[in-house]
Amino acid sequence: MKSRNDTQISEFILLGFSEDPELQPLIFGLFLSMYLVTVRGNLLIILATISDSHLHMPMYFFLSNLSFVDICFTSTTIPKMLVNIQTQSKAITYAGCITQMYFFIHFAGLDIFLLTVMAYDRYVAICQPLHYTVIMNHGLCVLLFLMCWTLSFPNALLQSLMVLRLSFCTNVDIPHFFCELNQGVHCACSDTFLNDIVIYFSSLLLACCSFTGILYSYCKIVSSIRAISSAQGRYKAFSTCASHLSVVSLFYGTGLGVYLSSAVTQNSRSIATALVMYTVVTPMMNPFIYNLRNKDIKNALRRHLGGQL
Repeated sequence: MKSRNDTQISEFILLGFSEDPELQPLIFGLFLSMYLVTVRGNLLIILATISDSHLHMPMYFFLSNLSFVDICFTSTTIPKMLVNIQTQSKAITYAGCITQMYFFIHFAGLDIFLLTVMAYDRYVAICQPLHYTVIMNHGLCVLLFLMCWTLSFPNALLQSLMVLRLSFCTNVDIPHFFCELNQGVHCACSDTFLNDIVIYFSSLLLACCSFTGILYSYCKIVSSIRAISSAQGRYKAFSTCASHLSVVSLFYGTGLGVYLSSAVTQNSRSIATALVMYTVVTPMMNPFIYNLRNKDIKNALRRHLGGQL
């Protein structure tokens, strides 16, 4: 039997986007700018929903939590990458890599569940408007939010514990800018069959269940909107869920791009580009989508910032 070097490693190497030293300042500036825009945009939404009494509604309660999760989601990957570029180091400790995997999976799951809950909120608002305040009371909103955290936690914990059981060889290179679960698992020297089964099954379960819930909600919403007699009434009803629908399309579209790029090609640069769209661009674009499409958010920000927006 062949011997192998499967001693417990102390760190992983994140290869990032390019090893060209001339490109590092450009990459650093680009990602720092996107990170700051993401944090600022989502913080403004949180600030607007907290400070403006007109936005103390279930829809904006979930939106502010989505913004908080998006900040955390981006913060699990980008700051470490910026530090590595600044220090000219590509290393991340073993514990740091596992921790990054856990929080990345946890906040990605929270995004999925919150978007599903927000679809249900829009369904109740449009299909049962007379009972909206009764159904979507504060207690139910808090319960739904806690349920999102409760459902996301075990999946992230399971995936992280499954990685801990693997043995890794020395000089483990991950061809991404963060510890992406699938790439990390396939760097192991030991058998990864069970890990692959858990990854694909949990991803399929989460994506299908949440997407089915969103699709069902919007089928009911479309049916209700079509029953409205006036064109103005139909437009007003649809406009209340247009922002959410745009965010869902962006989130699932980029998520599908990551899956297809991983399945169809082994080109690490193509996969990394898809991951950037999913992990950085989507959280950055969400505040812009809600600012452009939601008059209540725009008006709240104008009142709070003294008409500067």
